[in-house]
Amino acid sequence: MSDMTGRIKILQYAHLPEPIQAGLDGLFDVTRMPESEAEHMAFLGEYGSQFRGICVRHAHIDAAMLDLMPNLEVISSYSAGLDGIDIDAARARGIAIYNTSEILAEDVADLALVLALSVTRGTIRGHDFVRTGEWERSTFPLGRSIRSLNTGVVGLGHIGASVARRFAAMGAPLAYYGPRKKPADYRYFDKVEDLAEWADLLIVTCPATDETYRMINAAVLQKLGPGGFLVNVSRGTVVDETALIATLAADGIAGAALDVFEAEPQVPAALRSDARVVLSPHMGSGTTETRNQMGEQMIQALVAFFSERGDEARLQA
Repeated sequence: MSDMTGRIKILQYAHLPEPIQAGLDGLFDVTRMPESEAEHMAFLGEYGSQFRGICVRHAHIDAAMLDLMPNLEVISSYSAGLDGIDIDAARARGIAIYNTSEILAEDVADLALVLALSVTRGTIRGHDFVRTGEWERSTFPLGRSIRSLNTGVVGLGHIGASVARRFAAMGAPLAYYGPRKKPADYRYFDKVEDLAEWADLLIVTCPATDETYRMINAAVLQKLGPGGFLVNVSRGTVVDETALIATLAADGIAGAALDVFEAEPQVPAALRSDARVVLSPHMGSGTTETRNQMGEQMIQALVAFFSERGDEARLQA
């Protein structure tokens, strides 16, 4: 657990691409969190006081864990989401938090567009229609045109703004919901239910917080209506999956395209078996280029943080 060079000790709570791992190891004294969650508290009880920083991705860090790391100064996340981290507890302890939402926004927005086209035009079903030979016996049903669909974006942060630019370029009427109005040339709704009632296509891009937990519920889906489509590229917990399944079973919306799920990688059978639902395995930022950039920014955030505190020499030790 000790590094005789005196380098800054970092707890690694993430699986990283090889070049990013090499970069992190070259700058810091890195210790990896045990794989078994059952070992985490005992591990932190013994070694937690040594760590000044954490690099993390989709991991759980609560107040009790932070209590066992009294010298922790910074958390750098290899993702946009911070939903596994008790942010209030970290900030109360003066711990800085960084993420990589800006970098991954463009790739996530690309996937949102792909999913929207897939669910509204039926491209996955069309693929199967040809592959199974059904095209020789019948005619494939018509889809919907994106530019004819009122498109509502839930959350106009980095990802939501990138999504909006793509759909605006395609000629879709655009509006958005968020906790506050932003300086954007799109119609603003201050209630998500009102946005859903206006929209034909509802794209969820907001972060997972206590306020957004299951925000897309039965009432919102009812407002979206039988001709409406739902796309979720944010976090699975933002959509009430039970309500979504019930709404689909009642033909309450026309279809859904989902990159994220409440208990991923477990996905309810009702969603997996529904031809109106397009599924992808939480791959919004899943390109080589973006994942490498995310890792580089995660490391750079740690380097900048400690450099500002006069620790540059220890980064080179």
